[in-house]
Amino acid sequence: MGIIDAAFDSIGGVFSDQWKDVITAGHFNEHTLVTPGVRRNSQNGRGGNYGAEDILSNGSIIYVPENTAAFVFSQAGIEQVITTPGGYEYRNGQATVFDEKDRAEGGLGRIFVQQAAERIGFGGMSPDSKRVAFVNLRELRGIRFGTHGPLAYNDLYYGADLEIYAYGMMSVRVCDPTLAIRNFVPANCSSYSLDDSRARHQLTGEFLTSFVAAANALSSTYRVSQLPSQTVALGEKIREGSDNAGTWPTRFGLELVSVAIENIEFSEQSRELVRQFSEKRMGVRAYEDVSQRAADISAQQLIAQGVRDNGLGDGGAMVFGMNLAGSLDPRNASVVGAASAAEGAQSKVEQDKPSIDSQVETLKKLKELLDAGILTQDEFDAKKRQVLGL
Repeated sequence: MGIIDAAFDSIGGVFSDQWKDVITAGHFNEHTLVTPGVRRNSQNGRGGNYGAEDILSNGSIIYVPENTAAFVFSQAGIEQVITTPGGYEYRNGQATVFDEKDRAEGGLGRIFVQQAAERIGFGGMSPDSKRVAFVNLRELRGIRFGTHGPLAYNDLYYGADLEIYAYGMMSVRVCDPTLAIRNFVPANCSSYSLDDSRARHQLTGEFLTSFVAAANALSSTYRVSQLPSQTVALGEKIREGSDNAGTWPTRFGLELVSVAIENIEFSEQSRELVRQFSEKRMGVRAYEDVSQRAADISAQQLIAQGVRDNGLGDGGAMVFGMNLAGSLDPRNASVVGAASAAEGAQSKVEQDKPSIDSQVETLKKLKELLDAGILTQDEFDAKKRQVLGL
């Protein structure tokens, strides 16, 4: 009775699987790596192709969308890879009465009898097994990463190893679809996504290991606050690495395309270290600023004392008329310099008598020195009489 049932099943299966198929890619989302081929069973309400899902007839059409690679799998593994977009006629499948070449080679009766006889020995099933899957060749973006524990970053600006938490996104792309199918996608799997936690954990774990090494390679040049702007350099360092993410192209057929750092946070200990460093640095700068101002005031006081002790000499009027303020700069002048300038101007006083405008200007300068406390009232009155020739 079982043989009779198998015979009927064989004949029914042969008739059902005679239809040629139209196959294209299934749905892709942002993180889909592999999606199964989808057989078109109907079109605008017409069609009745309900043959076995793992049987491909000769003359079937495989449509390959852009940025995908089609894989035809047989019992032994990868049978054919199609990487160029377009429609392709499949010729390594089961003979069908609807294919002109098969009819010419075997004839209608021979096709049915041979296939039915073959299936009876397998309980009504066909020993053939063919399936189609599509690999996504687009950039797979928005793969988030984040450190579960602090990473050590040797920041030369602070002169210490800082503990940081880094968060961001990366993107990868299939660079060798055959290698990706053989080494990254699980065996006998025609649907695989990087949303799968096991796949994501493998990639992000290796990426973070490479990220730490690449970040510290840049620490001699960039401060930790500059890392978000150095994502291109980080990506290059990771790809150049000899392990972890740097080996993806040769191990998994995947390559790292880009890295985006959204946020870097200090651990509590490192945040306190940076705060103390900033406070001390601000204190040093404030001390240096106060010290410079104190030095300037001290120099001015010395100059004022020198003027009081030595006076301005007989050429005082001309000295003030020739920009005394510049000669009395506490950073480049002294009492001796001022006295030398006064002596050098004596000959000029003897040659030319000051004009009224020059006398007025000199008196203004004298008044400013009086108001500043550099000249006493008696000294001011004496110089005033001298300038006016009284």
